[in-house]
This record gives sequence, C-alpha cells and structure tokens, in this order.
Amino acid sequence: MDLQTLKSIIEGLLFLAGDEGLTVRQIAEITECKPGEAQKAVESLQRDLRKSGRGLRVTKLAGAYHLATLPEHSEYFERLAYSPSRATLSQAALETLAIVAYRQPITRIEIEEIRGVKSERAIHTLTNKNLIVETGRADAIGRPILYGTTKAFLGYFGLGGLEELPDASAFEAMIASEDEDRLLFGGLEAAEEEGIEAVSPAEETGMMENGAEEE
Repeated sequence: MDLQTLKSIIEGLLFLAGDEGLTVRQIAEITECKPGEAQKAVESLQRDLRKSGRGLRVTKLAGAYHLATLPEHSEYFERLAYSPSRATLSQAALETLAIVAYRQPITRIEIEEIRGVKSERAIHTLTNKNLIVETGRADAIGRPILYGTTKAFLGYFGLGGLEELPDASAFEAMIASEDEDRLLFGGLEAAEEEGIEAVSPAEETGMMENGAEEE
C-alpha cells in the first residue's frame, strides 16, 4: 500500500473513531502495516492538514490520535452549539428531552432507567443547546444533579408553557412498548447465544395444545 492511500485510510479511520481516537498500534493492526509505517503516515497526514490550511488537524491525546477542529475556529462552533433553532436533534437526544420534559426535575440515572441505555452524551448535547439545565440536586446518595427544561425548549417547540405539552399517557405507552420490545429481543438474543432455538408465542401455544391431547 502506498503512503498516500494509507494516509487517506487513516484520515477516515480517525473520523469514524471519534472521541476515542486510535493508537498507532490499532492503526497498524487495522491497515495491516508495520507500526513504523503507521506512525510515518500519521505524521505525514498531520503535515498535510497544516500545509493545506484545512479545518481539521490530527492531535495526540493520552497516546491516541484524534481528528479535531482548529481552536481558532471555536467561536463558530459555539454559535452552532447554542443555536437550537438551526440544529436538528438525534433520536437519542429527542427521547431524553421528552423524558426530562414530562418527568422533571429528574436525574441522569432516572433518565437512563427509563431509556435503558446510557444518556450522558444526549444530556450533554441538550445542555449545550440550552434545552435543558441543571435545576438543583436530588436528596439522595451522592446528591445527583436534577435536570429540567428551559425557556429555549418552549421556544424550540412553540409552546407557551409546559401545560401545553401533549398528553403524557401516549408518551408513557410508547416507553412501555419499547421496554417490551427490549425484553423480547433481549431474550431471543440470549437464546441464540446459548444455542437454544427460540420459540414464538404461537408455537408455544401449539405445543401446549398438542401436549394436552397426548395426555
């Protein structure tokens, strides 16, 4: 593999790796080249980005290389982060925002219990966009942070107040349905991992009827 191709691949890998970044050893293993070659390609990519005046750069943090933006452009990134009307929200962020809106004040742990997944990133996104804010501390072990919605949240969705939110019963039914799906698919995945053939509810009913007839 020539150097230019290797650099192009590394640039794509660093983009996909995101905040975690990649070490030289990881890059070498993925691209099937020697660590020395990977190191040379990363350093060459760093020089190329600087010389061409690109808006990205390769940085090294805690032993891993990352694709990052330029510090001198930070004011423009802040404008994007604090302009909720111009930015779309991911599904995870929307789910988290809905939970906060209906259950506020609420802690991160309570949000994660409802969603069934980690929500730190979604909370960070919503806080940066000024859609939710810390409203205090819960009276519990560790005094976890409580979150609530902001005036910007009301403006974002065109609400005059929280009393204009849709009926919460539909929202709660959606959560219950999602929980059932997670339990169902989680059971199927566990059965597959153990080599057990999964049986559908209809098949199970048929088996029970057949068993009754045999008796």
